Amino acid sequence: MKEFMFLFRQPDYDYSNVSPKEMQALTKKWQDWVADIAAQGRVVSHGPRLAIEGKVLKSGGVITDGPFVEIRERLGGFMIVKADSIEDAVTLAHGCPAIDANGSVEVRPLYE
Repeated sequence: MKEFMFLFRQPDYDYSNVSPKEMQALTKKWQDWVADIAAQGRVVSHGPRLAIEGKVLKSGGVITDGPFVEIRERLGGFMIVKADSIEDAVTLAHGCPAIDANGSVEVRPLYE
């Protein structure tokens, strides 16, 4: 099996308006989705959630605030999985809670 990285992208959203009950339901959705992939023995590494703040370093030494200054979404986290092909990895990505929130899962193969 090959290794693939899932990059979770979501619209820049203010979670301060989400009730504790809604946040608990969303957290459970993520846990269940990851647990299903883990139960198949296909999780290599599950990275932590990324903080909202950050900096971007560009050529010429230009530093900007925020990791998403030019886009209206944020990279929320990542996970590395095992799959037979990129198509198989995309199948694993189905059901990701980021998609339900108008986000996306970028599936990228890792060099061997």
